[in-house]
Amino acid sequence: MSKYDKLWSYVEAQEGDELILPFDEIGQIAGVPLDHSFLNYKKELLPHGWEVAKISMKQQTVRFQRTA
Repeated sequence: MSKYDKLWSYVEAQEGDELILPFDEIGQIAGVPLDHSFLNYKKELLPHGWEVAKISMKQQTVRFQRTA
C-alpha cells in the first residue's frame, strides 16, 4: 500500500483527460503532505490510466494527464 493510494483513486475517478491540482489539495486528498518522495511514487499512477504530466514549483500545482 502506498501513501498516495487515496490520491491515485481520486485521480482515476475524475472525468476528462487532464486534471490540475494544487499541492495543498493533493495533501488533503492523500492525507499526507506532498513532499520530495512524490517523485518516486508518481510512477504508481500509470496502472490507473493516468500520469504526472507536469509539476510546477512556481504555481505549486501538479498536472495529471490520462494515458488511456
